Amino acid sequence: MKAIWRGQVIAESKETRAVGGHWYFPRESVRMDLLHATAKTPSDLKCPHGVQFYDVGKDGACSARSAWSYEAPQPRMQQVDHWIGFWEDVEISEG
Repeated sequence: MKAIWRGQVIAESKETRAVGGHWYFPRESVRMDLLHATAKTPSDLKCPHGVQFYDVGKDGACSARSAWSYEAPQPRMQQVDHWIGFWEDVEISEG
């Protein structure tokens, strides 16, 4: 699986996991240099899994809060502990 942002592969792995309708990538397969942690909102702080959102991009071009990870997941999300999920402007592709 690949995560693609504006034509650029930002994550690629054969070890992805689908949970709750989203694909998650192991952190080591993600271009973390393109992810920038965002400030937590009151809604983020209420998340029982300790969510951290990331803006995706560089050089002033970014997609706000288009990636996330769970830093303290409850049992049902433990399988993607610290893995990265993508949505909105990031396309997930097989191959």
